[in-house]
Amino acid sequence: MCGIVGLHLRSPELHPHLGELLAGMLCEMQDRGADSAGIAVYGDPTWSPPGHSTVSLVEPDASPEEVAATLSATLGTPVAVLVRDVTYLLSAEADPEVLLAAARSAYPHVLVGGFGVDLAVLKGVGTPTDLAARWGLAGAQGWQGVGHTRMATESAVTPAGAHPYAVGPDQCMVHNGSFSNHATIRRELRAAGVAFDSENDTEVAARFVADRLAAGADVEEALTDVTRTFDGFYTLLVSNRDSFAVVRDAIACKPAVIAETDAWVAMASEYRALAHLPGVENARIWEPEPETVYAWTRETTREAALA
Repeated sequence: MCGIVGLHLRSPELHPHLGELLAGMLCEMQDRGADSAGIAVYGDPTWSPPGHSTVSLVEPDASPEEVAATLSATLGTPVAVLVRDVTYLLSAEADPEVLLAAARSAYPHVLVGGFGVDLAVLKGVGTPTDLAARWGLAGAQGWQGVGHTRMATESAVTPAGAHPYAVGPDQCMVHNGSFSNHATIRRELRAAGVAFDSENDTEVAARFVADRLAAGADVEEALTDVTRTFDGFYTLLVSNRDSFAVVRDAIACKPAVIAETDAWVAMASEYRALAHLPGVENARIWEPEPETVYAWTRETTREAALA
């Protein structure tokens, strides 16, 4: 099961309503699995202030005040800490890799939920309805959001096992399905020096994609490599601060639907998650084809069939 949703807003007039729309989408998918949930929001000025880098820490063993004081002293610049449920959202006028390195050095065993610019990642154990209420998701703003509600099959029900997996700068992945050869790929990535935070199969795919992107591939190339490397049944949504992409496995076993208007692009595991979006009655709506990457950016809209 599991339910995934994503919303990419083309119209700036809708940016103040991102959280409200995303919350409706995510909570509609709750009966596909409600043991844990998570979101990634791009562009909220409170969660990820303009001109600041952000890092999400999940369940750090320290108070917000201690984290802020420790990292501010380390970096020599103020670090703000917002607490949302079990997630601490750090922000500072520093390079995201520098902020991340300082956080990992000070708290080496903490789970990093995500990092980058304009990105806030929140995740935890519980239903998306309860978590969205505690996060105040309906009040969030921005141009893009991704969400996931999980039915655990591959690893424990913990914040570390919740999606999104946001392991590269500004990147995140949500997944419905399972990979049958993830253990082999995990061993190969570990041998290449890649570290893991969980035993979840989705993290393997997220780190595989992040590795390909870091090596210079674009998202279509990275997801093409996923289809050639991973065995199993899956629908994946991969995003960064400027793009939003969807791909399914060779037999398209896991459900997915995409809708597109001049004002937004959205995808979900089921149409009912899209039914409340403004103008959906006039949207182009389709089921994504097997092994076809559908990708959009903030400047252009593209589809690329895999070779």
